[in-house]
Amino acid sequence: MGLKSMLIKPFAKKIIRDVRKWSSTPLICQQQILEHLIKQGAKTKFGKDHGFDQIRSYADFQKQVPIRNYEDLRSYIDDIRAGQKDILWPGMPNFFAKTSGTTSGVKYIPMTKESTPFHVNTARNGLFNHFIETGNGSYFDGKMIYLSGSPVLQKVNGINTGRLSGIVNHQIPSWAQGNKLPSHEVNCIEDWEEKVEAIVRESAHEDVRLVGGIPPWVQMYYESLLRFTGKSTVKEVFPNLSLFVYGGVNFEPYRSKLEELVGGRIDSLETFPASEGFFAYQDKYPHEGLLLNVNAGMYFEFIPVSEYGKPEAQRLNLSQVEKGVNYALIINSNAGLWGYDIGDTVEFVSLEPYRCIVSGRIKHFISAFGEHVIGKEVEEAMLKAINTLDLKIVEFTVAPQVNPEDGSLPYHEWLIEFASPPDDLSRVQQVIDESIQEQNIYYLDLIQGNILQPAKITSLPPQAFRKYMESQGKLGGQNKVPRLSNDRKIADFLRGLQQ
Repeated sequence: MGLKSMLIKPFAKKIIRDVRKWSSTPLICQQQILEHLIKQGAKTKFGKDHGFDQIRSYADFQKQVPIRNYEDLRSYIDDIRAGQKDILWPGMPNFFAKTSGTTSGVKYIPMTKESTPFHVNTARNGLFNHFIETGNGSYFDGKMIYLSGSPVLQKVNGINTGRLSGIVNHQIPSWAQGNKLPSHEVNCIEDWEEKVEAIVRESAHEDVRLVGGIPPWVQMYYESLLRFTGKSTVKEVFPNLSLFVYGGVNFEPYRSKLEELVGGRIDSLETFPASEGFFAYQDKYPHEGLLLNVNAGMYFEFIPVSEYGKPEAQRLNLSQVEKGVNYALIINSNAGLWGYDIGDTVEFVSLEPYRCIVSGRIKHFISAFGEHVIGKEVEEAMLKAINTLDLKIVEFTVAPQVNPEDGSLPYHEWLIEFASPPDDLSRVQQVIDESIQEQNIYYLDLIQGNILQPAKITSLPPQAFRKYMESQGKLGGQNKVPRLSNDRKIADFLRGLQQ
């Protein structure tokens, strides 16, 4: 154990004792947070518009505060951007996290004095927890690379505005600054491919022990690193590399390829961060879901996905959720987000403490014929094919093919970029389709009823997904390829690359 990890360990133990304490009393934490949010919210324009002075219970809160998306909050956020105070939360936010949405264009998510520290502290807690649980804290004694967006911020009426990862870069505590890569200058490079090459040059001769980022972009970094160094595996370059931190996507479909590049398996730590809040992180090894961050200024609500969008949909608090049910995640927070639908879906795997998995995006599904196939189902099907047939993939997405050119029955098209082509594509199709049938009874009925034919795979050329993301201005950083679409926009672009 090095000096820094030795000094950190007692502090890490104290932090994790505190985490275990609040995670053992989640409903008390949530009730206290709701009361605080209502008290503070009553001082705001939003609170006055929604009768916060009349709220005495959670039932009252539900009546006064409807579920909403960004568009429903836009007028309030526009008031803040125009310089008005006390709109969604007392005072003015410290930051706007700038993010792009599929329907709202650019979104400006407020981050307040109260909410911002939880983004950094929760990331710290995840690392501390891994240290205490596994005994491995060696990464604190070496360099840690986080592949993220630019830290360059712009002022919007005095409010610093930029990508979440850029904002968080400015909040990293002093004790961790000396470990961090890339440097500020390199991190400010906007062009992603140029930035990756600069990170490679800067890091190739350092003692890198932790790498964090979205799996496909980490893969891009690893491949560039091996080209630059001429080595066969990342472990030859970084022999002390021991932890991979990721969030936002399921790591398992990428695992085999990344482990091949690394030269073996290393520990991984899953997190669930977003501009709206840092919701959960992995606290057990092996993986047992993500510990819900019930004491971080957010009051959580849940809508069963089966009822989502219906006027009579149940709106539940944490005390009412069940294991094995897919829920749309709703938050109320000290950033001034009220009844806010973040667009992600979760499923609880434990209620003591509350642990969940991220099951997908509420708008990312295929239901061209009522099948409602979701992200979790396609990822499990892909994982089964990977494990059964020893596949290595770069990326994939799924879309409906409603009107095949040959006049045959419709089907789900899986567009896959393989790291190495499989020997028998038809066998891959079979394993994937059988897995979806096992998981989704509606899909099974459509297959058996000859409404759909089994899934078909389109094998894509190298760099296909990279070219797609580049075409959307979303190459690198925290951007993710949509796993599912209910239309053909992504599929048609990718198929066009075959010509």
